[in-house]
Amino acid sequence: MEVKGGSMRVAVIGAGTMGAGIAQVIALGGCPVMLHDTADSILRRALARISRSIDQGVRLGKTDPARARRAKRAFTLTTALERCTAADLVIEAVAEDRALKLSVLRALDDLVTPETILATSTNTLSVSALAAGTRLPERVVGLHFCNPPHLMRLVEVVQGEHTRPAILDRAMAFVRSINRTPVLLPDVPGLIVNRVGQVYYGEALRLLDDAGVDVPTVDRLMEALGFPMGPFRLMDFVGVDTAYDVSQALYEATFHEVRYRPHPRQRRMVEAGQTGRRVKPGFYPLGSGPDQG
Repeated sequence: MEVKGGSMRVAVIGAGTMGAGIAQVIALGGCPVMLHDTADSILRRALARISRSIDQGVRLGKTDPARARRAKRAFTLTTALERCTAADLVIEAVAEDRALKLSVLRALDDLVTPETILATSTNTLSVSALAAGTRLPERVVGLHFCNPPHLMRLVEVVQGEHTRPAILDRAMAFVRSINRTPVLLPDVPGLIVNRVGQVYYGEALRLLDDAGVDVPTVDRLMEALGFPMGPFRLMDFVGVDTAYDVSQALYEATFHEVRYRPHPRQRRMVEAGQTGRRVKPGFYPLGSGPDQG
């Protein structure tokens, strides 16, 4: 199958924050999107978030109004997994839980055609291990859209141990067709973005204890060097809980490599509900820090 612009039919499984963000990018890229989740209410909320995000892009002058209108018409919502069988590409974007992701991939394995690409959005689990649980591991690939997908142009395309070169070629072409930048990677723990990101967070957290500097000072210094966000602003943006979970997963996957060891301060903040993401205070109070960006 040849990929040209919006010719690829895509299904996204999981309408949470990441799944909805991926679906939005694909719709704006010109592809029809089947968005699946377990309840109509989840799907309706996801579509409302997507619509608001697209509208904001128009207001900010970043999205052409005609393109926005086409994207909003690109969605089909469903709670029936079997309706996704017509897709050329199915992206699993459920919660970062190995058993759950494997169950979704196995269910899809029994429904879709052998030519369908099965992609996992995981950023901490082994693509090869997930693929090994399917009948055709050679058609499984990783597509890690960086968070938030509608703002971040990079997509890490992950080659599992069994992924066929032809599948990789189709996945790379698809990412380019939706105006994103694919980077081909082997199946290594944390890929590129998370490995660099966790060191960025970890060193900043250690500076609070070792050097006696404060959160705003570290962020101001890093932003003055040209980083779009300092490490604490960035953790608040993606979620302190998310950063902590990724750090734990990477620490385990690398057999306790000290660079990726979670910091006690992260755990204390998560336990106290200080998770950021514009919903709760994190390293900054609500109404300051990344919420003003």
